[in-house]
Amino acid sequence: MNFDKPIDRSGTWSVKWEERRAKFGTDDLLPLWVADMDLPSPACVTDALRRRAEHPLYGYTLYPDAFFEAVTGWMHRRHGWRLPREAVVPVPGVVPALNFLVTALTRPGEGVLIQPPVYHPFFRLGKNHGRRLLENPLLYKGGSYRIDFDDFRAKAKTAKLFILCSPHNPVGRAWRREELKAMAQICLEEGCLIVSDEVHADIVYPPYRHIPVASLSADIARITVTLNAPSKTFNVAGLNTAYALVTDEPLRRRLKAELQRFDLGMGNLFGIEALVAAYTGGEGWLEALLAYLQGNIAFVTRYLARNIPQIRPVPPEATYLMWLDCRGLGLDDRALERFFVGKAKLGLNAGASFGKEGSGFMRLNVACPRSTLEEAMARLEKAVRTL
Repeated sequence: MNFDKPIDRSGTWSVKWEERRAKFGTDDLLPLWVADMDLPSPACVTDALRRRAEHPLYGYTLYPDAFFEAVTGWMHRRHGWRLPREAVVPVPGVVPALNFLVTALTRPGEGVLIQPPVYHPFFRLGKNHGRRLLENPLLYKGGSYRIDFDDFRAKAKTAKLFILCSPHNPVGRAWRREELKAMAQICLEEGCLIVSDEVHADIVYPPYRHIPVASLSADIARITVTLNAPSKTFNVAGLNTAYALVTDEPLRRRLKAELQRFDLGMGNLFGIEALVAAYTGGEGWLEALLAYLQGNIAFVTRYLARNIPQIRPVPPEATYLMWLDCRGLGLDDRALERFFVGKAKLGLNAGASFGKEGSGFMRLNVACPRSTLEEAMARLEKAVRTL
């Protein structure tokens, strides 16, 4: 697979490229924001979609046995987690499922716990559904993030639901087994359910590994719903196909009832084809992708250290998103955004959008050809020289 070859996404209705003006006020910038890849999906996926497209009927579609077998097989091979078929519940997307689970598992006014700086849709869960949002801010020290467990326990006492981001977006942590166990044990003791967003689970770099929190014990699985999808791993987010993993039958029943309430039982036929193809034939491609992404991360890290030492990246253990500490530039958040857009001509996600703890940071998507990052770093260096 040639990841170095740039692919023109114009005319494909790409959010990353075609919403530049709406997002940043200009089309004249290099977009490195939305968490999808400017890298091609594996041939096994495109071949499967092409074969299915040749059949001229695209009607209502059920989830076949192959869908469930592909998911359980992938979880076992990649993450060492054995699951029964009935634990897999198809959902239309991870973010929609987060919303369904908040309404299914909590009542208005009850507490929902999150760990900022964190993926910005998490903040909308409270506002959208009249729940009380509780924040357990991650602690940033020595260039890395850790959990404030004393604060976590205090917040969990009044929370009905904990939304875990694992691996963590945007700070790039692949949580250790002992960290996951400690959080889950507190939730067990305090009667707090867990919804774990694990959509970045497959993008983890050695020596780190992803551990599904629900795989730690039967007791933890009993209070946990895990959300995942092939979307980040295989760049198929536009096919809107995801799944929940729920081993506890009463918990699974509550999720299914909520999905039925909104008539969301049918599948996206191309999403189903893509998932089955990716999970049964895409592992070799994924290994090549991980190596390429590591090379991109190393390139950006070296470039910043040598040429723009005012910006310090948080070393990512997972995801293809780099969390950049830009506080050395001496700009407030509004000025920092204006600097990246107006001076550097780069479209990144502003750190402040991930919560106040993201103030002074920017999120950079490195899932693109190396030449794109070379151009981005040259633009950034030139812009910093004007400060």
